[in-house]
Amino acid sequence: MNKSISLTLFSSLKKHIEKTYNFASRFSSRSQLSRGFTIVELLIVVVVIAILAAITVVAYNGIQNKAKNSASMSNAQQAGKKVVISAVSNGDTLPATAAAAGLTDSGNVTYQYTPNTTVTPNSFCVTTTSGTTSSHISGTTGGVSAATAGPCTGHTGTAPNALVDGSSCPAGYIVVPGSSLYNTEAFCVMKYEAKNNGSGVAVSTMVGTPWATISQTNALTVAKAACSGCHLITDNEWLTIAQNVMSVDSNWSGGSVGTGSMYRGHTDNVPANSLAASTDNDGYSGTGQTTAEQRRTLTLTNGEIIWDLAGNVWEWTDGTTEGAGKQPASSGASYGWRQWSTASLLPGNFANTFPEYASASSSAWGSSQNIGQLYSSNTEGALRGFRRGGYWIDGGNGGVFSLILDSAPSFTHVALGFRVAK
Repeated sequence: MNKSISLTLFSSLKKHIEKTYNFASRFSSRSQLSRGFTIVELLIVVVVIAILAAITVVAYNGIQNKAKNSASMSNAQQAGKKVVISAVSNGDTLPATAAAAGLTDSGNVTYQYTPNTTVTPNSFCVTTTSGTTSSHISGTTGGVSAATAGPCTGHTGTAPNALVDGSSCPAGYIVVPGSSLYNTEAFCVMKYEAKNNGSGVAVSTMVGTPWATISQTNALTVAKAACSGCHLITDNEWLTIAQNVMSVDSNWSGGSVGTGSMYRGHTDNVPANSLAASTDNDGYSGTGQTTAEQRRTLTLTNGEIIWDLAGNVWEWTDGTTEGAGKQPASSGASYGWRQWSTASLLPGNFANTFPEYASASSSAWGSSQNIGQLYSSNTEGALRGFRRGGYWIDGGNGGVFSLILDSAPSFTHVALGFRVAK
């Protein structure tokens, strides 16, 4: 509650109490002293006291929350400065661990630290958590950004389970932790691939097969109409999710990140069509498998479950590229499937699309780890939209980082759908 409003209300209520008291005093000074206060008068006093108590509690909680948030932001800011100082002291080399940066957990504050040495200048992100309040700070060897609420991608903590403004996601959507590397705050995304409710409205439900045969142009329009504030998932939002799920042990067949391969969903062409979803404990629904890599569910660091991000149907994001030499491919190379780890790829403006952008350990990963591949051409000059994931026939080409760049925004396909974010 606004402080000035609280003071005004308090003053008004105070005057009311005084008037009630004066009335009672004048009345009692008469010959009917023994009568005392009436029940109505007593009730008025009780109600006034209750209102004042409620105002006090609300005001106190607001002040307390502001103090916690301020302390959390300060912790993050100080942590970022320590990282930069450590880097400067070591020839602009980021510390490898939180401990090396002088960030040691205490009874009040815990730290999570992620360096990224695959970009220039090297970047980092730190999440500080105190009680139930988390903040993060990002920066490079040259300085730090302002601290903001919520942790970095791949980091745990309590903040990822809520949006920054405290609002809730629409039905069928889940909360995704934001990523400072992709300039995203916590956001909502469809838990399932978009479905057509029969009236041309995009919904996120377990039942039914995905809304497909839709162009990027139309997907942009339909997504915007799905709800207030809704939009077609941006490429940075997709990458935020991809990096997040890649960092979770349970999404790997070997039980830990980098061991075995990631689950890539329905991509083996059995059956040769898209599938409806099911309950979260039935991730192999419709695939005819129970233990193989065709699991369709992936878990985020905040415990949320997302369906069919890696397979089932391709999905548009809002990304586009135009101009010869812009796509990440070897110089002069025409369209073809390429591993993200291919040394000759020219990233250009696509550096953040590479899996290693936020996870240096993934620099050698590719289809063997089921993270997906790239379909691109360095000679393409026309406008092309981004389609991601994989569809039911893609096999090892599918995965959470898969990206196809050969389609105009007007292109449609029976296995091409979309997902909405908010």
